[in-house]
Amino acid sequence: MTRLVRGADGRMWTVRSQIEWRNPAKDADFEHDVSGGQGPGVLMLAIIIVMAVVLVAWTPEQVVVPGWLIFALVLLFLFFPARWAVRRPWLVAAESKKTDELPPERWVGTVRGYLTVRNEMANVARKIEMYSLPDLEGPLQPVD
Repeated sequence: MTRLVRGADGRMWTVRSQIEWRNPAKDADFEHDVSGGQGPGVLMLAIIIVMAVVLVAWTPEQVVVPGWLIFALVLLFLFFPARWAVRRPWLVAAESKKTDELPPERWVGTVRGYLTVRNEMANVARKIEMYSLPDLEGPLQPVD
């Protein structure tokens, strides 16, 4: 998502957001970033698939499984991947061009969730229009 905004001082700002497929590393989260990677998740998925195949193979022929139960199990199985996709972090950046009086500026921050990103981009655009800068209390911080 990209949006052009004119600040109160006349500068043009570009406010954009982009999805981050990997979590950004932070100093406080360093120990958590040294985890085993994708291996444990792949192993758990393989175990679930094997258990489902064994369950279906050992089910007697007289057992009737209702359709709503299969549908509920599929929804339950897809909940966590869908939640993962919706809650990805987004990089939000606001950049201004250099003018005769003012140097260029760049503000960057991370926001989680698609709807939260849209709301935050609208807030940043409104603050730029009113005050010529993003809000210091928000997730965006100035970058040198």
